[in-house]
Amino acid sequence: MQRVRWLSRQGVPCVVRHRAAALLFGLLLVPALAGAAEAADLDTLGLPPLPVGVPPPETPGIPSDAELKASKAVVGEILIDNQNIFNLDDPKDNYWLFRLADRLHGRTRASVIRSQLLFKPGDRYDRRVIDESERILRANNYFYDAWIRPVRYHDGKVDLRVTTRDVWTLNPGFNYSRTGGTNSTGVQLEELNLVGSGTDVALSRTRNVDRTESLLAVSNQHAFGTWTALGFDYADNSDGHYRDFVINRPFYALDTRAAGGLSGNDDSQTDYLYDRSNIIDEFHSQHNFLSAYGGWSPGLQNGWVQRLSAGVTYDEYEFSPLPLTTWSGPTLLPGDRRFLYPWVEYDLVGDDYVRLYNHDQILRTEDFYLGTIATLRLGWADSALGSSQSALMIQGTAGKGYRTDGSTLLLASDFSGRVENGVLYNGVADASVRYYYEQSSKWLFFTTLVGTKAWRPDLDNQVLLGGDNGLRGYPLRYQDGTARTLFTVEQRYFTDWFPFRLFRVGGAIFFDAGRTWGEPPLAQPSLGLLKDAGFGLRFGNARSGLGNVIHVDVAFPFETANGTIRQAQFLVTTQASF
Repeated sequence: MQRVRWLSRQGVPCVVRHRAAALLFGLLLVPALAGAAEAADLDTLGLPPLPVGVPPPETPGIPSDAELKASKAVVGEILIDNQNIFNLDDPKDNYWLFRLADRLHGRTRASVIRSQLLFKPGDRYDRRVIDESERILRANNYFYDAWIRPVRYHDGKVDLRVTTRDVWTLNPGFNYSRTGGTNSTGVQLEELNLVGSGTDVALSRTRNVDRTESLLAVSNQHAFGTWTALGFDYADNSDGHYRDFVINRPFYALDTRAAGGLSGNDDSQTDYLYDRSNIIDEFHSQHNFLSAYGGWSPGLQNGWVQRLSAGVTYDEYEFSPLPLTTWSGPTLLPGDRRFLYPWVEYDLVGDDYVRLYNHDQILRTEDFYLGTIATLRLGWADSALGSSQSALMIQGTAGKGYRTDGSTLLLASDFSGRVENGVLYNGVADASVRYYYEQSSKWLFFTTLVGTKAWRPDLDNQVLLGGDNGLRGYPLRYQDGTARTLFTVEQRYFTDWFPFRLFRVGGAIFFDAGRTWGEPPLAQPSLGLLKDAGFGLRFGNARSGLGNVIHVDVAFPFETANGTIRQAQFLVTTQASF
C-alpha cells in the first residue's frame, strides 16, 4: 500500500538523498528566517481598520464590475490587510490568552500575500482574475479566509483591499485519532507558516497500525515569492525509510501558459495485505520513483483551458519475503515491476466556480468547482529501453458539477492501468456522486455514492472497505475485493455554538451501506452488503490550520459477525471536510 505525501502536478510522491535534502532544507528555511523582521503593509489608503474575520463590505459609490471593465479601468494601489488570529477590538476576543496568541504568532507577511495575486498595479481590472486570486489565497492552510474588495475609484484606477485572516499554525505536543477500532498516536512539532513566510516545517514521531515513523518535512508552495513549490520529506521508520522531494511550477491559474517540475521518491517499508481486519500476508517492498515534465497552454479562451504536457517517468517496485522470525504466515509475493516511459497528457478545464457556505466546512467560504474537467495521459514503456515488460500506460480523469435551486451535484471519475500484449493489468476505475441539498442556512442533506472496480490488480494494490474509508461501523480494512461500493446518507446541522471562541460546532446523523465483490488471492468470500448508522459531532477549527474539521462519531453496525465485531465503534478523526 503506497504512501503519498508531497504531491506534484502528476499526483505522485518524490524523494531526494541526504545532501540534496539538506540543501533544499536550507533553501526553504533561510529565506523564511531572513524575512522574519519584515514589517506589515502599513499603507492604509486612509481607510479604517476592519474587524478580524468579518467579510469586508462593498464600498458604496464604486461602479459595477461591468462598468469598470467597459471603461477599461486598471488596478491602482493594492492594500494588504493581513489580519491576525483574533480581533482584539472585540471584547469577546480581547482575552489574555488570545492576546498572547496574537503576540506569539508570526503573522503572514504582506510580500507572501502579494506573490499569490494574479494582478498588479497597472493591470486591467478583471473580476474573474480577482475571484481566482481569492481562491488561491483561501487554499492556503494558514488562512481562515480571504477577500478582495474595490475600495476607491479615481482617475480610471481601482484601488483594491486584500484582506486575509490568519489562523494558529504552531502545533506542538500530542495527537490522537481512532478509526476502524485502532488508535494512532504521536508527538510532533510543526509550524505551517514559519515566521509568516508560508514555509511548513514539521518534526514528528507517530505510531499507527502499520508502523512507527520519525519524520522531518519542509515545504513551501510559493518558494522565494514565486509560483514554484519546493518540498521534501525524510522519514526513519520501524520497517524502513521514506524520502521524497518535489520541485514543481504547476499550472497555478487558469491563464497560466507554462508548467514544469521534477519529483522522485525512495520508499522502503513492510506492506500488509488485509481481510476481515486481519493481516493475511506481508512482505517487504522497495519503491523508487523519478519523474520530470513540462507543460504548455494557450491560456483561458472563451471559458475553457487546454493544456498539453509531456514527461518521462521511472517507476520501480521490488518485493521480497520477510524473515521467518518476523512473519510466519503465507507469503504470496507480488511480481517485481519496472517501467521507464515517456508520456503525453491533454487537459481540458472549464471555468466555473461557486462560493458556498455550511456544506463541507462550518461558517467559512467554500470554493466548489462546477466546471467540466477531463484529463488523459498515455505513455509507452518498452522492454528494449529497460522496462520489465512493454506496456501502454494509461491515466485519465473526468468530472462535472451542477447547481440549481439550493442543490449541488458533483460527479467525478478516474482511471489508471497498463495494457500488456493487449490485456489490461492493474486497471482501477473510481467514480463518485456527491449531492448536497440546502434545507435552510443551518440544515443540509448530503448523500454520496462511490465505487471502485479493478481489473487484474497488482497484488499489493488492494481494494478495501472498512472503518477507515467510509464504513464507519466496522473495523478498518474489513473487506477485500476487486470491486466495492459505498453509499452514505447524512443529515447535517450547523450550530451557532462557538465554544471558547475557538471551534464552530456542527452535528450529523448518518447511515452507511457498502460491500465488495470479487475473489482476490488469500481473501475470504465477501460478506455481502454491510450497513451501519450513527451520529457524531463536528468541530470546525475556526482559529487553527491544523486540520479543518474534527470528527467525533459513534457508529453501530447492523451485522456483528456473530459477536466478533463490537456493537458500537467510536471514532475520532481530523478530516478536510464535514
